[in-house]
Amino acid sequence: MNFKTLTKKQLEEIAKVDSPTVANVIELFGIRSQIEGYCDGRMKAIYPELPPTVGYAVTATFRSSYQSMGKDSYGGIPQYVLDSQSIPTPRIAVFQDLDEPSKSATYGEVLVSTFKKFGFTGLITSGAARDIEQCIQFNFPCWASSIIVSHGYHELLEGNIPVNVAGMQVRPGDLIHADANGIINIPHSIAEGVVELTGPYMKAEQIVMDYLQEPDANPEDYGKVLGKMRDRIAGLKKQAQKMLEND
Repeated sequence: MNFKTLTKKQLEEIAKVDSPTVANVIELFGIRSQIEGYCDGRMKAIYPELPPTVGYAVTATFRSSYQSMGKDSYGGIPQYVLDSQSIPTPRIAVFQDLDEPSKSATYGEVLVSTFKKFGFTGLITSGAARDIEQCIQFNFPCWASSIIVSHGYHELLEGNIPVNVAGMQVRPGDLIHADANGIINIPHSIAEGVVELTGPYMKAEQIVMDYLQEPDANPEDYGKVLGKMRDRIAGLKKQAQKMLEND
């Protein structure tokens, strides 16, 4: 993979940050549209109580609507796991369900336990989930568009290819951040800068949050405090632009 990976410390830092803050910081760099790079409302966190997760995408297409001659359900999983070893850890499984609408579940208890064993930190599918109660024990974050009881004619078609998951384009090795709010793709070119600026961005927002806790907070002064936050964020945007110039 032709990109620079984050250090273990950087990955740990960004995993402590909520996905909306990550989205806000990406906007500071201005390298893509503010309505691109994240999943739309079809995707839901199956376990929203779990903390954010971050990892490099291991992609595949999936379908389950009809039985392919000579192919068994789940037959493509061993090869998918083997191929995943070419992607840096931590890894996130990312599946595009080609059936519209989804006919059955992309994953269940067996796949979740498999992925957790082999270096994955989460699973994302534009299709459906199942075994959601059984999977709770694995403390493994999952995102899906629905829940369906059957696995149907479960088949992985192609791995390590670009996919589209609920409006988000994902290539093998893309850096993905996800939590209860949603899923966002962090461009490799600014990943280190995003990690560096998330803390300062949260401190800028905290200016307003702290003011609103004051007993004498009033509408007149609120505008001034909001202006201070905006000024701080504008400074962070200049800092982000300088990072781009120095690359």
